[in-house]
Amino acid sequence: WVQRFTPLLIDAARPCRHSPADRWFTDETYVKVASRWTYLYRAIDQFGRVIDVLASEKRDLAAARRFFTRALSHGRRPVEVTTDRAPAYPRVLDEQVPAAHHVDARYANNPIEADHGRLKARLRPMRGLKRLSSAQVIGSGHAFVQNVRRGHYELATDTEPHQRLAAAFTELAQAI
Repeated sequence: WVQRFTPLLIDAARPCRHSPADRWFTDETYVKVASRWTYLYRAIDQFGRVIDVLASEKRDLAAARRFFTRALSHGRRPVEVTTDRAPAYPRVLDEQVPAAHHVDARYANNPIEADHGRLKARLRPMRGLKRLSSAQVIGSGHAFVQNVRRGHYELATDTEPHQRLAAAFTELAQAI
C-alpha cells in the first residue's frame, strides 16, 4: 500500500506545501537496493524542510542535473546552496542557478548529513528495497511524513503536534 498510496498522498498535499526557503543544503546518501549500493539525492532548506528526493544508480553529472531540475521546480530559487565537494555540483549549479552562492566548506553540510540519519534509521529495520522505484517512493514518503510532522504543510495546523500526522492523513484521505 505504501508504493501505491504514497504518491497519491504527496500529490494531494502539494497545494498545502510551504515553499522552500532560500538557503539549501544538498547531498547524497547510500541506500542498498537489490543488494547493490545506490544513491539517494536529498535537499533540505535552513528550516529542515525536505525539498526533494531522487534515487539514482549513479553519482554523476546527469544524476545531479536531474536532481536539481526536480528540486528547482518546487518553488523559488535558492540564494545559497551548500554541498559537499562532489565535482558535479559546481558545474550543475553554474548551469541551473548561476546567481546562487555555492558553499562547499568543510562541516558546512552538517544539517543534511544529520538529516540522512533519520532516513537511515527508518530504512534499517526494513527487509530491504528491491527496486530503484521503491527507493524513490520510500524516500519521498519519508520526506513527506517528516515535513508534515514538523508543520511544513498547511495540514492539521489546529491540532497538537503529537496528533498532527494522524489529523493530516485524515484530511488527505478525504481529499483523495
